[in-house]
Amino acid sequence: MCITVIIYSLSSVVHHMEIIVDDVGSYPLPIHVSRKTFRKAYTLARESIIKGKDIKKNDFLLNNFCKVVIDSFRQKMLAGLDVVNYPQHYDGIEQIRGPIQIAMKKGTFLVEQDRAFFPEVHLIKEEGKRLYQETGKKIALRVSIFGPMELYLKEVGTTPYYEVLQSFAETVKRFAKNSIVNQKYVKTEVISLDEPSFGILNVTADRETIRKVLDKAFDFQGATRQIHLHSTSRLPELLAVGNIDVLSFEYAASPKNIESVSRKMLEEADKEVRVGVSRTDIDSILAELYDRGITKPVAEQIVDKEEEIKKRYLSAIEKFGDRMRFSGPDCGLGSWPSQEAAQLLLKRTVRAIKNKSLETN
Repeated sequence: MCITVIIYSLSSVVHHMEIIVDDVGSYPLPIHVSRKTFRKAYTLARESIIKGKDIKKNDFLLNNFCKVVIDSFRQKMLAGLDVVNYPQHYDGIEQIRGPIQIAMKKGTFLVEQDRAFFPEVHLIKEEGKRLYQETGKKIALRVSIFGPMELYLKEVGTTPYYEVLQSFAETVKRFAKNSIVNQKYVKTEVISLDEPSFGILNVTADRETIRKVLDKAFDFQGATRQIHLHSTSRLPELLAVGNIDVLSFEYAASPKNIESVSRKMLEEADKEVRVGVSRTDIDSILAELYDRGITKPVAEQIVDKEEEIKKRYLSAIEKFGDRMRFSGPDCGLGSWPSQEAAQLLLKRTVRAIKNKSLETN
């Protein structure tokens, strides 16, 4: 009886809220394209765009970059997401680290403004009209960018050099600004900075330094500004970062994450949250299936059941109420075994969040 009452009261909350369903970014490559081939195509596509070339006129780039990115993006759109991250098939750190390393050869950590861009966003802008005609939907784009602290950890280490951290923040901001699209068929709705190590492995900087670095990285307008975390242990520190709109964290695979932040904290700081409600930790999922004797699982067995996703979603709504603005999968899907399994996860997550009939089950 108690459970029924809780679910009933929650359903009234859900009905009055427009939760935006998005994804975190990465997606498996199609089976016919290897990581090595895509890496080569990505690097070539980037250099070609800098030189002002039409990447669709190069057969190698057309087949191994353009078609791959657009086909994956279309799959994500057709899964029903409200806001769709470009398919991050290329290593997210290397997307920015590569250009930073080129800049370092010139004696700076700053990537030049015209080189701070993602080839995927460039392509989606060009193909926006065609995608709109195919799907009947204007593209609401999400752009995932590795944040300044994560990049600093990979390139420099944990010892903080303030000026260098500021340069990383400025570079990230340039990538963000160049990713904000506002066209007839494509609009960037969300820019998310990924800081997966924050709270686990940290740059040994004080709170004020971290606040200034993140405020600089997020110093842009025109899209909702998310920060995506794997651990919430230091999340309360981020409430002081004025330019962050939404704090995003995993919940499905890390249930304890939800304990570090309260609705009251969010209200006082005027922040919202994005809570991950479907598991994407594929290695653990496969290990659990293997322990149950399922050595060659199909997509149906890998993906969370809709009822499980819905249960987590309702728990998160109960805790955060109207401070929860976004939901979707925990993290990216780049290491998933197939595009079929990844798309099924997105479809089930969308259905579980949007389907009112599941609320009383």
